[in-house]
Formats: sequence, structure tokens, C-alpha cells
Amino acid sequence: TRFFRDPDVFAVFQSAILPGMFEARAPGQQMRIWIAGCSTGEEVYSIAISLLEFVSGEANEPAVQIFGTDASETSIRRARAAIFPDSIANEISPERLRRFFVKLDKGYQVSKRVRDLCIFARHNLCTDPPFGHLDLISCRNVLIYLGQDLQRRIVATFHYALRPDGVLLLGTSETLNAHSESFSPLDRKHKFYTKLSRSE
Repeated sequence: TRFFRDPDVFAVFQSAILPGMFEARAPGQQMRIWIAGCSTGEEVYSIAISLLEFVSGEANEPAVQIFGTDASETSIRRARAAIFPDSIANEISPERLRRFFVKLDKGYQVSKRVRDLCIFARHNLCTDPPFGHLDLISCRNVLIYLGQDLQRRIVATFHYALRPDGVLLLGTSETLNAHSESFSPLDRKHKFYTKLSRSE
């Protein structure tokens, strides 16, 4: 993984998805985001930075909680440490490095302002209960490694975990064609979907 993987996805996230998510929020309601299969945290921090850029200039920044989970305890420890090599300068603009990272002797650390939004935990998508009342779930390029039965169970879990009109983001090689009763495409090209209500 890397920071701002598939930059077009993050551009659409800021310009088209976040405005709708904030518009749908009740006053004072916390924004809750889950990145499932987060590896060493780059995607979690990329989403946090994108969100902070979007709300920049607001008198009162909204309450936000971003959960990053992975089955690997080693990956989660690295994500919590938030220290990355100098080579991330090839992935991140100088402006973002200045605003959201601290230069260390060897590498960069994500700034405390960004880290304070993010909670990391070990979690098995196949067996552990999900988070709830979520506005966004990002699960990019995880489902492609699973069989169809597991995919169906996990997509059903995501549907349950999202708020009404919550958003699901998948990887570029993934699709929800088999789950049209559960999700509707917001941006088919960039793999953003919105939750549909359905009778139980």
C-alpha cells in the first residue's frame, strides 16, 4: 500500500463524496469511518488528511473518528507508530508533508493532529463483529482475495454497519454487481457505493 493510492479516487472523495456525507450528517453527529484491511496505515492517514483538508477553515472542526483494522498485529503496530521512510516524499506533495507530517532523523511521522483522529485495532473481517453507525467504509482490494461465500458475508456485514445512505469504497478490481439490492453506485468508475435500505 502507499499514501493516496489511486489519486483520482481521493480527488473524487474530496470533491463529490465528502460534501454529501457532511450534508447528510445531523448537527453535532460524529463522523465515523472504518478502513478495513488497513495494512500499515497509509490509507487511514490519507483519508484523515483528505478530510482535514476538506474542513479546513471551518470555525469548528467536526468530530471525526477513523478506525483502521487489520488481521496482522505487526501491521497494526506499525500503523500506530505512524513512522514512514523518506521515500514517501515521492507520494505526497510538499504542501501535505509540511502540514501533516513531522520530519525525523530517518523518515517522517504523521502529525499528532492527524493521528488523534485514528484508532487502530486488530480485527478479523471474517469472524469479528463490525463497528457500527458508520458513515464510510473503505475496503480496497481485500475482497478479491476471498471466496464468493466470504465476500457475500462481508458485504452483508458492511451493509449492516453503515448508517442509512452510508458510503462503501472498494478497490479498483472489485465490484458489487452481485449485491445490487444492497448498494447503489455513486461513482462506478472510482468504486463508491451508497447503502440501500432493504426489508429484512
